[in-house]
Amino acid sequence: MFTIDQIEEAHSNVKSGADFPQYIQDLIKLGVIRYNTYVRDGHTVYWGCDNYRVQSNPKYDNLEVTDSGNPIDFIHHLNAHQAGETDYKAFCQHAAQDGVDKWVIDMVAMTCIYYDKGGHKLHEEEIPIP
Repeated sequence: MFTIDQIEEAHSNVKSGADFPQYIQDLIKLGVIRYNTYVRDGHTVYWGCDNYRVQSNPKYDNLEVTDSGNPIDFIHHLNAHQAGETDYKAFCQHAAQDGVDKWVIDMVAMTCIYYDKGGHKLHEEEIPIP
């Protein structure tokens, strides 16, 4: 089974959203099948087979997540991040301002879905294979 240390080692190679597809491939090799990242403090819960689960510590001080989601602004910020124009911390700050509560990565479906506080889907995208 995978550990938080292994996951953090893989994440250390991520400098911007442009590195995300390779990061997902690295997690798949470790045995991660799904994870949820919570924008408020950056902690993530990772799942493997047989309900194996590990959780990271918070990555930063709490952000205030806006109550109502703004998918138009979020998609603009997401595209900028994926183009390598922002780092992870800036992306999370923008996501909080745009009302993103969490994102869910499904390595089986190869999707990333962003949700607001009410559990409503703000945006869904396929994860590209590098």
